Amino acid sequence: MLDKIDRKLLSLLQQDCTLSLQALADAVNLTTTPCWKRLKRLEDDGILLGRVALLDPEKLGLGLTAFVLIKTQHHSSEWYCRFVTEVTGMPEVLGFWRMAGEYDYLMRVQVADMKSYDEFYKRLVNSVPGLSDVTSSFAMEQIKYTTALPIE
Repeated sequence: MLDKIDRKLLSLLQQDCTLSLQALADAVNLTTTPCWKRLKRLEDDGILLGRVALLDPEKLGLGLTAFVLIKTQHHSSEWYCRFVTEVTGMPEVLGFWRMAGEYDYLMRVQVADMKSYDEFYKRLVNSVPGLSDVTSSFAMEQIKYTTALPIE
């Protein structure tokens, strides 16, 4: 179970994973050794999965975000495993979910432009047979995006 200090540490790391151990310890009123032990436990427990840098897709020439909804008539384990393997191997796919409701799958895709999306789309529909409907919507404006979970 997470206590108040664990939650504060996680919240701080979600905002800036480059904070030093000393800065984290100071922020939660601990010395560095107990702070390090808490961080180690959070990693060992699988709560703290990693520390990464967040990049600006537009500045990297990847300014088009697409949300792709997929329907399929295939639901066998064999088909599912093949589909998951194909999709997770596509670097443009940043998020991939199996859904309840009208559509079976949802993807968040990041590409440079519409031409790049068309190339991605063709690879997708040719990668695994049985996609009965592939519907794409394109983000016009990103209003909110965060990787920080509401843990406090």
